[in-house]
Amino acid sequence: MQALPLAIMALILYLGAASWQGLTLLRRVPQRPALVRVLGLLGLLFHLPVAFKLIDQSPGLMPGLSTAAVVLTAIMVILLLAVSLAKPVLSVAVGLFPVSGVALLLAVGLPSPERTGGMTPGIALHAMSSALAFGVLFIAACQAMLLWLQNRALRHHHTRGVVQVLPPLTTMERVLFELIWAGMALLTLSIVSGFLFVDSMFAQHLAHKTILSLAAWVIFAILLISHHVLGWRGKRAVHWTLGGYSVLLLAYFGSKFVLEIILSRT
Repeated sequence: MQALPLAIMALILYLGAASWQGLTLLRRVPQRPALVRVLGLLGLLFHLPVAFKLIDQSPGLMPGLSTAAVVLTAIMVILLLAVSLAKPVLSVAVGLFPVSGVALLLAVGLPSPERTGGMTPGIALHAMSSALAFGVLFIAACQAMLLWLQNRALRHHHTRGVVQVLPPLTTMERVLFELIWAGMALLTLSIVSGFLFVDSMFAQHLAHKTILSLAAWVIFAILLISHHVLGWRGKRAVHWTLGGYSVLLLAYFGSKFVLEIILSRT
């Protein structure tokens, strides 16, 4: 089956799920988490065949920008649907699902890089742990943004709308740090496996990713230590979470965007 119809169907289903959850946050419709999960899962079922096709075309360590975006968003959707069964993070779907659908639609219209050969088990471990770390910390970043909105609303004594739908502030904050701990464990595995199994983590095409990933690791480590020792929370925790994830985002996509889109290099 052609990739474009799959991408269109995934986008429609993702937008449907995100729209319902968004209207839930605005208290325009009742909460229907099962509906949001089902629509998201159906979107994922159309998403995955395109992701597998792109992986098959470019299974190397450094896939192209469009391939990386499609694969990472698929992993993030899987993580969100799974984590939302145990933690109150489903509101992240409002941002994640539309981004996933648009990334998928754009990817089918971009040229795919040439096949570069398969991955060894060690490099596969590095790639998978990197993707999982990126996905978990993305959910943490979205959780931080919701926490900021909740803090701001409560500070201004706005107790309607989003505040009524979201879990209590203490629960939101606890989930945020649980996500950061999980993301840090995966990011640590990614960095360690990279140094063990990749020929040179500071080679020209990998140096930026290595340095920025290490910088993101340091930022999240400072946040976790300061939360435990100094009691950092609230606005400060939000800022450090978003700062760390911004650095990680540059590590994963910054140079790809410059080389493949701005400079038209593959």
